Amino acid sequence: MLANNQDSLKRTPLHSLHVSLGGKMVPFASYDMPVQYPAGVLKEHLHTRASAGLFDVSHMGQIALRPKSGRIEDAARALERLVPQDIVAIAPGRQRYAQFTNDDGGILDDLMVANFGDHLFLVVNAACKAEDEAHLRANLSGDCIIDSLEGRALIALQGPKAETVLAKFCAEAPAMKFMDAGPHEVAGIKCFVSRSGYTGEDGFEISVPAADAERLAKMLLDNPDVLPIGLGARDSLRLEAGLCLYGHDIDTTTTPVEAALEWSVQKSRRTGGMRAGGFHGAEKILAHFDNGASRRRVGLRAEGRAPVREGALLFADSAGGEPIGQVTSGGFGPSLSAPVAMGYVPTQLAALGTKLFAEVRGQRLPLAVAAMPFVKNTYKR
Repeated sequence: MLANNQDSLKRTPLHSLHVSLGGKMVPFASYDMPVQYPAGVLKEHLHTRASAGLFDVSHMGQIALRPKSGRIEDAARALERLVPQDIVAIAPGRQRYAQFTNDDGGILDDLMVANFGDHLFLVVNAACKAEDEAHLRANLSGDCIIDSLEGRALIALQGPKAETVLAKFCAEAPAMKFMDAGPHEVAGIKCFVSRSGYTGEDGFEISVPAADAERLAKMLLDNPDVLPIGLGARDSLRLEAGLCLYGHDIDTTTTPVEAALEWSVQKSRRTGGMRAGGFHGAEKILAHFDNGASRRRVGLRAEGRAPVREGALLFADSAGGEPIGQVTSGGFGPSLSAPVAMGYVPTQLAALGTKLFAEVRGQRLPLAVAAMPFVKNTYKR
């Protein structure tokens, strides 16, 4: 969802900081956001892989689900009506990746769900947050108080030096493992911190009161190991990590199985037992688990240097024939110094090494189905 009128765009609490740092501002999901800074997308990308990058992701939605009964298990069971993941099994201080699904098994949005002990904390995508909140209110208001946390910013510190940087302000940070999440003080500010991110690197996401966001961001940026990173490098980093972008790689027409997200659906929700199924679209999604789906999201590596962009049609042959799939994300992978892409192909053509062709400017360029992530994850397990 892009806005055309600059004056109508929303601003995050860090907007003035972006401008002061020389950020090139562009419309994104109705917000005025930095696509890059003077260093440029390539340097920002490589700096994050080698050191630490600071991202403003305050446009994302933050929502608290508070159980009316006072029992966190009741909020978890209620949310399980809307997602195919095992929310009850999320231990206090942990979080899990999930998807809201529709009645046809398609994905309404993907999100993170954390157990904060007395309530669930959700982070949803910017372009979907109004619809997500309405979806929660329409389905869970009998069980939960749904609290949209409008007064908070969200920043991500990503890269191999993220732990060392954050440890100066948050003593608990080094002890956190991947997908740990909970309330922590950062530089004396009461924050919500998770050890997670959208780059494939080790790192943290920090939910901070809006009034304190700029002060905290400046403290982190004072470290010479930290650079501000814009949307351009955020996208190339997540593509190298093989992570889906909602509205591109996943949407209301793709099921979790088609999207190669089976790993995110725990066995307790899909095979036997009292808690299998019971979520929107369960019949179709569970049928895909049992019988397979007709198409699948795959990684793609081109043989040449030309990037294969979103929307490029995929073919089984170098000439003739109908398209068999389409690229959903694609670009140049700076860490690999080579183009990378993702797309959907028939399941029988999804095996690693399968040769395909992408149509680019009237020519069919050879590529092959490749393993993801394209760059090895460095999460702290």
